Amino acid sequence: MRSAFYISDGTAITAEVFGHALLSLFTIEFNHVTVPFVETVEQAEEVVRKISESFRDTGERPLVFYTIVNTEIRKVVAKSVGINYNFLDQFVAPLEKVLGVPAKPEKHRTHSIHEKTYDIRIDAVNFALANDDGSNTKDYEQADIILVGVSRSGKTPTSLYLALQYGIKAANYPFTEDDMGDILKLPAVLRRFKHKLFGLTIEANRLHQIRSERRANSRYASLQQCRMELREVENLYRKEKIPCLNSTKYSIEEISAKILAQTGLQRRKY
Repeated sequence: MRSAFYISDGTAITAEVFGHALLSLFTIEFNHVTVPFVETVEQAEEVVRKISESFRDTGERPLVFYTIVNTEIRKVVAKSVGINYNFLDQFVAPLEKVLGVPAKPEKHRTHSIHEKTYDIRIDAVNFALANDDGSNTKDYEQADIILVGVSRSGKTPTSLYLALQYGIKAANYPFTEDDMGDILKLPAVLRRFKHKLFGLTIEANRLHQIRSERRANSRYASLQQCRMELREVENLYRKEKIPCLNSTKYSIEEISAKILAQTGLQRRKY
């Protein structure tokens, strides 16, 4: 199996994101190797040795995606036996020409604690944890968004991803069987924050599968129960005109991006 190396003198997040995005276009499996914080020539030479070993073991030249600010270290990696892609070189020179100013590369600038949104994102994560699963409703005034839906429809992981990735304060509130009664109504605690609500739903068979992994052979996990809860919740979304999304076929990253696109919430990432 061909290897793909993601190398940086920082976190290697940028190299990973660019590299994975490109490789996802091809229906081929790769052995992914991430090497962050290559900050000395000796470390760079060690990485080059690993790339050579991969070539000897597989007979295929590894793909090497790297973002390295230090010129000396970058030259070492560029001499590897791999097929090398330096993302910075591809874009910096054209941008300098367009912007009319020279780039001033600085190590760790992209993903460092000094970025102005760092504290915002940490606060948002703490908010999501404190306002998970309807456990606390007194802070809803501060929420940017309140995700609602049945249990196990993806509310908690989506809330945390929105917080960590985008600095969005996301609370979430579950509609349980106790809320259903004869007909599901919007709880009073949510009524005054209706403009912040966003609903998640999911296909009944998928919900049944997820719940069965958690509590097998229970009424909670039964397909009949799943269908009943989803029917009630989706009726509520339509009645109250709450924007919603079916999360069945989407990853957390895709769910979050779709929520941002539909709501217009501001990203606090950069």
